[in-house]
Amino acid sequence: MEAAKGLGVDISSVCGGKGACGKCKVKVQKGTEGLNPLTDKEQKFLSGEDMNANFRLACRTQLTASAIIFVPERSRVGKQRLQTEGLEVPVTPNPLVRKYHTLLPKPSLQDVRSDEDRLLDVLREKHGLASLEIDYETAKTFPIDLRKKNWAVTAVIWKNKIIAIEPGDTTDRCFGFAVDIGSTKLAGFLMDLNSGKVISVAARMNPQIPLGEDILTRITYAMMQGPKGQDELQNAVVSGINEMIAECCKKAEVKPEEIYELNFVGNTAMQMLFLKLWPQYVAFSPYPPAIRRGIDVDAAKLDLRSHPRANAHTVPVIGGFVGADSVADLMAVHMLESEEIVMDIDIGTNTEIALGNKDLILICSCASGPAFEGMEIKHGMRAATGAIEKISIDVDSLEINYRTIDDAAPVGICGSGLVDALAEMLKSGFIDTKGKINNDLSNQTDRLRKTPDGWYELVIAPKSETGTDTDITVTQADIRELQKAKAAMRTGAETLLKKMKFTKDDITTLYVAGAFGNYIDPENARAVGMYPEVSLERIKFVGNTAGTGSRMCLISKEMREYAEAISTKVHYYELACDTDFQGEYMKAMFLPHQE
Repeated sequence: MEAAKGLGVDISSVCGGKGACGKCKVKVQKGTEGLNPLTDKEQKFLSGEDMNANFRLACRTQLTASAIIFVPERSRVGKQRLQTEGLEVPVTPNPLVRKYHTLLPKPSLQDVRSDEDRLLDVLREKHGLASLEIDYETAKTFPIDLRKKNWAVTAVIWKNKIIAIEPGDTTDRCFGFAVDIGSTKLAGFLMDLNSGKVISVAARMNPQIPLGEDILTRITYAMMQGPKGQDELQNAVVSGINEMIAECCKKAEVKPEEIYELNFVGNTAMQMLFLKLWPQYVAFSPYPPAIRRGIDVDAAKLDLRSHPRANAHTVPVIGGFVGADSVADLMAVHMLESEEIVMDIDIGTNTEIALGNKDLILICSCASGPAFEGMEIKHGMRAATGAIEKISIDVDSLEINYRTIDDAAPVGICGSGLVDALAEMLKSGFIDTKGKINNDLSNQTDRLRKTPDGWYELVIAPKSETGTDTDITVTQADIRELQKAKAAMRTGAETLLKKMKFTKDDITTLYVAGAFGNYIDPENARAVGMYPEVSLERIKFVGNTAGTGSRMCLISKEMREYAEAISTKVHYYELACDTDFQGEYMKAMFLPHQE
């Protein structure tokens, strides 16, 4: 695994190299004699057929001599489908960065005001701007800049600070960059601050993934490596952001130096890693964030590609497991202003659920686990090329049909396909309401078969159709993991409903946010009980609202203040403290739910 990282080889490591996921299977084509013996963890994930074919787990295998290693398609991260689109919310532009073009009177023996006073007086008299000051770095070249264009200049102002003096009239060239820092993906939006319009978009897989596929493994990496690990994690995400800036600027014919402010949202841990705040304590009960409020920092201190004196702003968080991405979600759906009862669900490894209206909003975080991202699922994977994203089963013939991303040969099953698999197996009788596979159906189809460990599995795609060297199946163990993940979500929703004395009938709109939520079949998600059984017409998929909220905060001072209001007014509810949690969870383990 270390060799692969060093060489830039694309290889999956969902558990961060701990031997806990089995996703880094590689084939040793030459040099088996130079490897350590099979470990106990490898024997857990490798079948007899795998071992005979010289498959190993990259994270458990030590190289002591030269070897040739092949990374099969199923073990690669691949080209993942990255969603940037989200709910578009109209916002009147009122950015904190403004440009003012002005002609200054030249100094004379009759007018010996300082260069600074000369500029400040004109800005006050012509534009009504008072209490301004010149940034120190700007002041260094200030006299030269004023005289370059014969005293006709553009002042670039952030809040009450003049951060640049530009020769001539550059008022039509004022840009900002909004970023959604996800644990899996990064999404960046280059925006015209004058018009509030998005002018180009870019997305990347989060470059931190090789250091840990999920948040906890990255925090662990920082804790184990200390400042060196923090530097690596921050440098990785900043490199990804800078790549997006370069791509967006090239598309729009904008110079990075014309970006004067950047805005960032992400979950609490991701923002702490980005800012290089020590993350240890957010990983342990009671999970306190280091800082709740929004933070302003010089972009140059973070090595971001932008104007040398640009500002970088991070949106405030609500709690340790409810971050700025949740604040952005609630901003986008205007939950703090709603007269009616609404529920907002952002589905991920940690699923955040908010319930309420303008009078009171409670929000909780459910440890739904990474099952829907492929971890702990035998043939699970992220939404990349070749992932089975849609599954249907004919209830009469039991015939199975599927669709893959990019119509490629199947190499695994992603989250939306796993939801379909669970729902379709329930509807066709392959599993009962407890999630147990009905082995009697093995007499009706050869797709249902017994495994060497005595359990049963359903073949979704036979070996002859796949892009791997094996059948793609859903096992009894997979079903249990999916039940636990969906039960955590449903428990959070039901607990909030009880706490606020509401029922599912009180919910006027159920917003489902996030890329995963945008691709799942709403009927199948409801069929397995992922969320309360509200009518389909009341369910609204809003996409990447984290990106929406980041854009809103970038172009509007009022929206930034709104984010701070959400951070302080929305109440976090800790599910672990709820006395009915265990009982609700057990009921939610049933398909769809035990009333």
